[in-house]
Order: sequence, then structure tokens, then C-alpha cells
Amino acid sequence: MSLLRTSPPPAQAVELEQWSLSHGDELRPLRLGLRDALSAHRLVDPAATDEVADRVVLVATELASNALRHGRPPAVVHLLRCDGRFLVDVADHDVAGVPQLAGIHLAGVGGRGLHIVRTLALDLCWYATATTKHIWASFPVTDAEL
Repeated sequence: MSLLRTSPPPAQAVELEQWSLSHGDELRPLRLGLRDALSAHRLVDPAATDEVADRVVLVATELASNALRHGRPPAVVHLLRCDGRFLVDVADHDVAGVPQLAGIHLAGVGGRGLHIVRTLALDLCWYATATTKHIWASFPVTDAEL
């Protein structure tokens, strides 16, 4: 297993939206809300919204699912923006757990989620506070009108 880079988001990051999840059945509303937020905050080019939004939604779903499965609920998903990029930061309340990239498993066994996230995002990092553990991924702002 390999460790992820430890780093909080940039200090100048501004929170745009937040969702709190206690159960897996709240993932669908998260996905819908995140798609709306990406458009509303002009983080993606409307012409490419489906492709970019699909990647961001997949990453957010994976991170939130991991927080619900391996952490302590509620999972709190934050959408942040700073310096030409935006971040999806997912927190849970298991400060003792350290996110790790799993080794390669047989198909169907799981453990590939963070590898997928690392492939789709610019950055994948984690950090902990006194009460929460966060894992975040960043993406470039692609709205052509900015």
C-alpha cells in the first residue's frame, strides 16, 4: 500500500457548496447537486459539461462512498474554488484512519477507487484536523468565458 500526499487545500480556497451525507442513499442527490453547482458556479465549459462533470461526479461519489464505508459519518462534501481550479473535499470523522492507495486486486474485489480518482484529478491529497479527516481532489476550471 502506498500513502497519499498529505496537504490541506490552498489557504485561499473559497467554499462554494457543501453537502452532508449519512447514508449511501444520499449519493444520488449529491451527484445531482454537484452537477448543478458545477454549472451554476461556471467551473466547467458548458460545451464540455457532460464530460468534465462526469469525471468530477465519479470522483466525488468515490470519495464520499469511501468516507461512508471506511470513515465515521456524516461525510461532508465541500466544493471549493481557487486560482483557476476547483476542489472536491470530502471529510469524515475517523481521524485515526489513513487513506491509502490499495495494491492491485483481482477484478471485482474493490480497492481501485483512489487509483481512479488519482487518474482523473490534477491532485489527490489528504489531511486531518482534530475532529475530521479530509481527502480532496482538484480539477481545472474549464469555463471558456472566464
